[in-house]
Amino acid sequence: MLGRLLGNASQRVPSLLKRVSLTMKPKVIFVLGGPGAGKGTQCSKIVEAYNYTHLSAGDLLREERGRAGSEYGQLIDTYIKEGKIVPVEITISLLRKAMEETMTKDETKSCFLIDGFPRNEDNLQGWNRVMDGKADVKFVLFFDCSNEVCINRCLERGKSSGRTDDNRESLHKRIQTYLQSTRPIIEQYEKHGKVRTVDASRSVDE
Repeated sequence: MLGRLLGNASQRVPSLLKRVSLTMKPKVIFVLGGPGAGKGTQCSKIVEAYNYTHLSAGDLLREERGRAGSEYGQLIDTYIKEGKIVPVEITISLLRKAMEETMTKDETKSCFLIDGFPRNEDNLQGWNRVMDGKADVKFVLFFDCSNEVCINRCLERGKSSGRTDDNRESLHKRIQTYLQSTRPIIEQYEKHGKVRTVDASRSVDE
């Protein structure tokens, strides 16, 4: 089922249309779920099987935080450590830049998995304000997983990831932020029939 959904949304651009592909709107699937639900892991598998580009909002923010001379670096660092959501203008700017760069480098790459966004109502309104008419959001791919499983996975990941937010204190804050801010966004999309749910408590291959 997942393969069919992604395949339909990721039709390859015919060779005759390659030259005009940059004028096409990027096709976007928002990938949401709690910390440790497996969003990044499963996005990597989708990329292997379909002509998609994976953009992680969190990874883009962490890269920007570490970039020398970044005007946002310290601000992003503080928000991430506190388990808070980074101001929407920064996140959308990074996402838009990444999509444009990808489509410029490869004209056939117009389908994107945006992982970990929108995280709250402000994110959603910001996206609608900035990207209205500029991107085609197909649906939300929701990785549904219990809080306990998510926390245990993140603690295990934290042993080798080097991420400053993979610790129990930050995780409890992130889980609360997810429940209070992100779940309502998923519910909004559900009302419009634009959510596809995956049981993320199972093993990676399942």
